[in-house]
Amino acid sequence: MQKSMRRYAPLFVLPALVCFTIAFLIPMIAGVTLSFFKFTTVLDGTFVGVENYKLAFINNEFATSLWFNVRFTIISVITINIGAFTLAMLLTRGLRGTNTFRTIFFMPNLIGGIVLGWIWQLIINGFLLPKGVTIVTDPKYGFWGLVVLMNWQNIGYMMVIYIAGIQNIPTELIEAARIDGAGNRTMLANVILPSIAPSITICTFLTLTSGFRLFDQNLALTAGDPGKQTEMLALNIFNTFYRRTGFEGVGQAKAVIFTILVALIALTQLTISRSREEEA
Repeated sequence: MQKSMRRYAPLFVLPALVCFTIAFLIPMIAGVTLSFFKFTTVLDGTFVGVENYKLAFINNEFATSLWFNVRFTIISVITINIGAFTLAMLLTRGLRGTNTFRTIFFMPNLIGGIVLGWIWQLIINGFLLPKGVTIVTDPKYGFWGLVVLMNWQNIGYMMVIYIAGIQNIPTELIEAARIDGAGNRTMLANVILPSIAPSITICTFLTLTSGFRLFDQNLALTAGDPGKQTEMLALNIFNTFYRRTGFEGVGQAKAVIFTILVALIALTQLTISRSREEEA
């Protein structure tokens, strides 16, 4: 049986490998290559070396977007995970209507980012317009609007992951802790949180990467206004590539930097989280 599996394994791997090569590997290699060229189409490039990477940092737009994105992601990761875990704890206590509430909280994750951006722009401007301002009047309105939108969209999804982790905690472990006189705080710190460490790792990874990759919500809610002060990295790359003539290579260089940055942050987070899982 094992010999047969080894013999036919390449046939099963081949379709996925072909799709991965065509849809990911080849475009990634082409993108890295084009970042060293000045071009308007992929066939008329002129090699310029690292000039595109230098131009990416000549003005402060990219650095401003990076700092804005970092602040947004840190706050979003914290608030989404705290909110999702709190809801998961409440909805695993056998309360009446639990399944209904789970469905309601999860539903925002099913709505597209552009639609979410328009919806929340209307809601937020509805509160701000009586004061004579809009969401793009001040960067702080756009920042916190994006945080609220991100929380509303993702808390329900992360909640489902936390619920699965909490429900997998052995009942014998909880009963033993109760018999030993563990209070709610002790139970939370020494039993529940260590037991759901894999769920925390997954949710932190997902919220961290989605925070850095946020694009369509940013485009629909603020479009980077006022004065590109609420422009995140993905939107900055898009604007550089598609809205500045002759800067296609610079946009591609920013995309390479962006990819490396997100990969390093994600891998670092996973490494730290995995080590904490083993300790737990």
